[in-house]
Amino acid sequence: MGVGRVCRGTSKPSSSSSSSSASSTSTSVTQTINGSHQFKITGYSLSKGIGVGKYIASDTFMVGGYNWAIYFYPDGKSIEDNAAYVSLFIALASDGTDVRALFELTLLDQSGNERHKVHSHFGRTLESGPYTLKYRGSMWGYKRFFKRTALEVSDYLKDDCLSVHCSVGVVRSHTEGPKIYTIAVPPPNIGEHFGMLLESGKGADVKFEVDGEIFAAHKLVLAARSPVFRAQLFGPMKDRNTQCIKVEDMEAPVFKALLHFIYWDVLPDMEELTGLNMKWASTLMAQHLLAAADRYGLERLRLLCEAMLCEDVAINTVATTLALAEQHHCFQLKAVCLKFVALPENLRAVMQTDGFEYLKVSCPSLLTELLAYVAKLGEHSLLTNRNMNEALDGSDANGRRVKQRI
Repeated sequence: MGVGRVCRGTSKPSSSSSSSSASSTSTSVTQTINGSHQFKITGYSLSKGIGVGKYIASDTFMVGGYNWAIYFYPDGKSIEDNAAYVSLFIALASDGTDVRALFELTLLDQSGNERHKVHSHFGRTLESGPYTLKYRGSMWGYKRFFKRTALEVSDYLKDDCLSVHCSVGVVRSHTEGPKIYTIAVPPPNIGEHFGMLLESGKGADVKFEVDGEIFAAHKLVLAARSPVFRAQLFGPMKDRNTQCIKVEDMEAPVFKALLHFIYWDVLPDMEELTGLNMKWASTLMAQHLLAAADRYGLERLRLLCEAMLCEDVAINTVATTLALAEQHHCFQLKAVCLKFVALPENLRAVMQTDGFEYLKVSCPSLLTELLAYVAKLGEHSLLTNRNMNEALDGSDANGRRVKQRI
């Protein structure tokens, strides 16, 4: 919907000795209601000779509450042109008085070069404003739209067919007064409701045993959020015993955090969950939660954990995070970690950590990538130093002596 002129008016308080006054505002909004129609004319050669002033009409189409139609005159609309031109018009096809509108008539180039013949009101400065149609049957268009001899050898005619596209923008105005009532709409709280459902345990129909702890949950909620839970609880290969499912290779706090995200759709407080007010503890939880998210197909949770780990790259955790990124195909996280480790000031310290020993055992191929990254940084540093030395020596990159500026 195109937006037209907007006029604002403010009533002025009358001058009087009284200190009380009243003011109000209103806004007049003028805009266009837009629509379009494509009209295909087949058998053009058979339409010739229909007679001057006689037309072929499209089906009617509605824009802005009015019906419209495209009129194509194969032998032209005016007798004085002696059938030398074809005419093209858009007509008001329903009852209306002083209907104001913008129009665009386009004869489509069918060669694929998009050299269309366009006549348009849209996007132009109109001295007299939009066109006004006084009554049903009023038209806007061109008596001499195209010379027939030129049209019949052009790319606009293909397989004896023409294609016309018409756009109409009906101009409408209305006045908006001040809003007397405003109703505050609270933000979405579906996550809060599901979170309360998890905390209350009401209606829970499945239990999970994780590292000796039992967690109650709801099958439908889990299935709606995770494709893995959906297959496990409702698929053809579902677990036989869904009353209590044992989860292997996961710690209880991690599964608790996983359930928190499934129901609340936000990450839990990592420090509160671990009971440790330490940065590395939150990083450790994010590492485990990323693996859990990948395991259960929770893509948004996986990306949240990946983003958190990107922000918290550190000497004592980066090697483990790098191995994790490789195992779970977190390419952005992997690139961040490689760049951090390859820095000369970090590499030696990282190699002394337990995480680096785990990296060598679990992902030995990463060592080759890391060496390549280190070599690349070394080459860049060497090239930078060489260029700097050459500049200090007073030579350009080709060894020519240059005069130094002071």
